[in-house]
Amino acid sequence: MTLPDDGVSLVTQAMPPGVDTRRGIVRISADAFAALGGPAWSVVQLTGRRRTAALAAPAGPELPAGHIWVDDLVLTNAGAAPGDSLHVRIAPSVAADRLALAGSPQVMSTLPPQTLRLALLGKVVSAGDVVSLLQQDYALPTDVTEGLLTEARRQLQTLFGPGWPAILLSVTEAPTVPAVVTMSTEVIWAAVPATPASTVGTPAATRTAADASAVPDGAEAQAAELRDMLDVALNSPELLGKLGATASLGVLLSGPVGCGKASLVHAVAGALGLEVVAVSGPDLVAMPTDQAQQRIAALRPAQIPARSVVLVEDVEVVAPRAEDVPVEAAFTEVVRELVTAGRAVVCTTSAAHDVSRRLVAPDVLSRELVVPLPDQAARQRMLTRLTGRLQLAPDVALDAVAARTPGFVAADLTALVRAAGLEAAERERHAATPSPSPQVAAADFDAALRTVHASAMDGQLLDTGDVTLDDVGGLGDVKQTLTEAVIWPVAHPETFTRMGIDPPRGVLLYGPPGCGKTFLVKALAHDGRANLLSVKGAELLSKWVGESEAGVRELFQRARGAAPSIVFLDEVDALAPVRGADDNDVGDRVVAALLTELDGIDELHGVVVVAATNRPDMVDPAMLRPGRLEQLVFVAPPDADARAAIMLNAAKKTPLTEDVDLRAVANRCEGFSGADCVALVRQSALSAMRRSLSDPQVTAVDVETALRGLPPSLDPAQVEALRA
Repeated sequence: MTLPDDGVSLVTQAMPPGVDTRRGIVRISADAFAALGGPAWSVVQLTGRRRTAALAAPAGPELPAGHIWVDDLVLTNAGAAPGDSLHVRIAPSVAADRLALAGSPQVMSTLPPQTLRLALLGKVVSAGDVVSLLQQDYALPTDVTEGLLTEARRQLQTLFGPGWPAILLSVTEAPTVPAVVTMSTEVIWAAVPATPASTVGTPAATRTAADASAVPDGAEAQAAELRDMLDVALNSPELLGKLGATASLGVLLSGPVGCGKASLVHAVAGALGLEVVAVSGPDLVAMPTDQAQQRIAALRPAQIPARSVVLVEDVEVVAPRAEDVPVEAAFTEVVRELVTAGRAVVCTTSAAHDVSRRLVAPDVLSRELVVPLPDQAARQRMLTRLTGRLQLAPDVALDAVAARTPGFVAADLTALVRAAGLEAAERERHAATPSPSPQVAAADFDAALRTVHASAMDGQLLDTGDVTLDDVGGLGDVKQTLTEAVIWPVAHPETFTRMGIDPPRGVLLYGPPGCGKTFLVKALAHDGRANLLSVKGAELLSKWVGESEAGVRELFQRARGAAPSIVFLDEVDALAPVRGADDNDVGDRVVAALLTELDGIDELHGVVVVAATNRPDMVDPAMLRPGRLEQLVFVAPPDADARAAIMLNAAKKTPLTEDVDLRAVANRCEGFSGADCVALVRQSALSAMRRSLSDPQVTAVDVETALRGLPPSLDPAQVEALRA
């Protein structure tokens, strides 16, 4: 590390895979912070062949002295390459008053500026920079809450699907000094779509260090398969020649965002002594067509070393299935040429079903490997590594934390550990007597789990909250049946194996509306520590041929990846009606797709299907045979004791006067569903609030007022028909 008059010079090194990538963050050592004279999370100006800025965070001891960890976007923005020196100095933290950005026409026409601002909150930007939509969620402006960030991720997932983290934009207008995006920043789209003049993803071969430990936990089998394939074809070509055989080295590597697909390729290449030629699909699409064509031409076999792997990230952007991209044909042809010439090409994607079938073909990408979400054992290994430097309290059980995080990838677990550390620091800061040896306790992980969720399932999971089966009033026999049919298969699969039987595939809950079917499913998922994927029947139906069936396949594919999981098909009578009853071809095809998933070739290991309806007679009979939704469970209306339990549970945080006897009230509520009982407590509380907003208490008069305005919703004839 050298010390210029103002700042320091540090040698760039590629940021290790993790949550910092493309979030506008660099990492430097404690010595560098001391030399710069600034605290962690300061704004730093970085100067290479051009000037940019980022937030500086502390790095671990594995960062060599005199170096700085940077990602590909920061390198691009600084006009530097790995191994170059950057001039680094502390810059003032200035709020940006106005920003203009540009991207592809599709992104600019789809993404509202308000959502764009939420995605950029806390990032440091300069004119001419390339930025991603991945949020910087470490050091945020004071008025930014976790709820704002969650809402931004939800909107991006809705607008662009799982590929939104790959979107890149260019900053066309910004303050003259590096500035931080805040809620007061005016963010607009540039008048004319522009493309970043960047070198991100330039096809430059970079040798990957041979580090087998870089293989992501849980992906060892996929790494071994890829290693065997590349080893034979590239290191033993003479053996294939003697056998008269040829190798096709086109691979589509799919898996959820953050699961370590690129890390896997780099680790395998490093172990075999191969070079990696890295290409970014989003960058190719963001370039002007002529520039993109030049980049693609640079990938022809004559330009690529024989012992190398061409790694194309986020290939669904450059070769999408549902739309035409100007460079798709040229890109597909070059990949075909590379594979034909014996070069290895690995294309990664988080949305395999969105990749063009012209690319995923026998003469192009002929093999597909799927990187799964890490299982509990893999998550525990990650947590052990991530918490290595934390001072953990004795009550922290990492195996229990791993059991509570199904669906989490490495990035999510990193965020979880970070959030737990922040919770511990906040707790210690407000303690009456600070501890001389502060520790991260189990309660800190509990708090962190309320805010950190599985990003791979973003927008797909139903939050179960803290609902347990003990919170369900009555229904003792139903709860026992569901425990055996739903919780046992996801929590104790090894017991079924020892008994030599297959666990139940699914359960149909039926009963009158408002009797707690959805509530029951949430409780089952919570008690079984399973991910809950929920879909209403009508949500999967589409007028376009093939889209409904594709939605069914994607739903079950996500469930397999998030196992142990529960697939909840609400209003299943709309999704799987009796076939042939009318001319509804869409419904017939969806039923066929569901039957294929329930007893098809791909086993539902760790996945249980729970369907719910108040019209079981409308569900196709083929769905109800053994091996599918084989157990039919009637969720009866609550009796007096169950109604009392529901009301007491709903009112456990509601101040009641002594004259309120909810058990007596429950005896008077014949014909009330569970939802009616909860509504009665809510209406009683509202009546009390009308009388006093400063110190309301629910009295017997309030309950009587609510009873007069809330008739029972259950039809006795319908209940008896369902019971029969």
